[in-house]
Amino acid sequence: MPVYEYECSSCRKVFEVQQKMSDAPLSACPECEGAVRKLMSMSSFQLKGGGWYADGYGSASGGAGKAAAPAAPSPCQSGGACANCPAASAS
Repeated sequence: MPVYEYECSSCRKVFEVQQKMSDAPLSACPECEGAVRKLMSMSSFQLKGGGWYADGYGSASGGAGKAAAPAAPSPCQSGGACANCPAASAS
C-alpha cells in the first residue's frame, strides 16, 4: 500500500498515512482535528545495480530487426606490444 504525506494547517504537523489508492484522502488531523492537505513528496523507487537493462531489454537480440553493433577489438592478453595487434595501436 502507498504511503501518503499530509500537513495540518492548524498545528503544522507533517505526518504519513498508509492508505489504499481507493481510500478517500484524509480531511482532518488525527491530533487537533484541523484541516489537512496532501503533500507531494519524493518517491522511494530506485533502480540500482545491473538491473533490468542488462537482463535483455537493451540487447540487440531482444529488438526486432536491429543489427548488432560491431565488436570492439579485445585488448592484447599477452601484455606484449605486438606489431599487428589492434589494441597496441589504440593505446
